[in-house]
Amino acid sequence: MTAASTPELEADRQDLIALIKDEAVFHGDFTLSSGKKATYYVDMRRLTLDHRAAPAIGRIMLDLIRDVDRVLAVGGLTLGADPIANAVLHESVHAGTPLDAFVVRKEPKDHGRGRQIEGADVAGKRVVVVEDTSTTGQSALKAVEALRREGAEPVAVAVIVDRRTGAQAAVEAEGLRWLAAVDLDDLGLQPQ
Repeated sequence: MTAASTPELEADRQDLIALIKDEAVFHGDFTLSSGKKATYYVDMRRLTLDHRAAPAIGRIMLDLIRDVDRVLAVGGLTLGADPIANAVLHESVHAGTPLDAFVVRKEPKDHGRGRQIEGADVAGKRVVVVEDTSTTGQSALKAVEALRREGAEPVAVAVIVDRRTGAQAAVEAEGLRWLAAVDLDDLGLQPQ
């Protein structure tokens, strides 16, 4: 979908695409988190939690959000966003452009401080919501809603794999930028 900004990052992206094709695309009958049915499933957790892919994911996602002005933190709805935010956090420090990370729980805790957002304080900060894959955009938008309640300014949603099934339109309808590192064309798949 989008070429990376340097030849090294584009090589990372092509290597990640090969890993996704080889190890994260499963064919069969699946029900997605959106409730939609699909004949393939892209299981990015196999790679966001893999030592071979996670560093490249951090570099690729950091590059993807590089031109979003004044972003101070990245994160999203747990569990899919957690390893991505962590990879971006580490790579941002390595690149000399440190970003914090946060985790958005599906529901506020019913004990302790009762928080829904853990990690970086997001109040008053411009943030990017990250996701591994997106079908309808509802997981990202649930995170956006929680972030807005906490006083954050979500400005974009960045995904590793765009399934091209409506998430981009839903996210943009909320006034957010849509950023994707890989799409179905890259993986030789068709939208469902």
